[in-house]
Amino acid sequence: METESQIRAQLAELEAEHRALDSAIHAMHEQASPDLFAIQRLKKRKLQLKDVIQRLHSRLIPDLNA
Repeated sequence: METESQIRAQLAELEAEHRALDSAIHAMHEQASPDLFAIQRLKKRKLQLKDVIQRLHSRLIPDLNA
């Protein structure tokens, strides 16, 4: 079982990657001829990260029924 500090560290890492992907996607859209396939792959990865981040956030919320 992971500790709260481990989960928070993992969250910080994933959130940083999520922000980096957002910046990369924005930069690719600014190009004269953007690679739409690459943008699509980055967006998919960004959504996957968002799901993992949400799951980790929910693990930090105490279970009120316990």
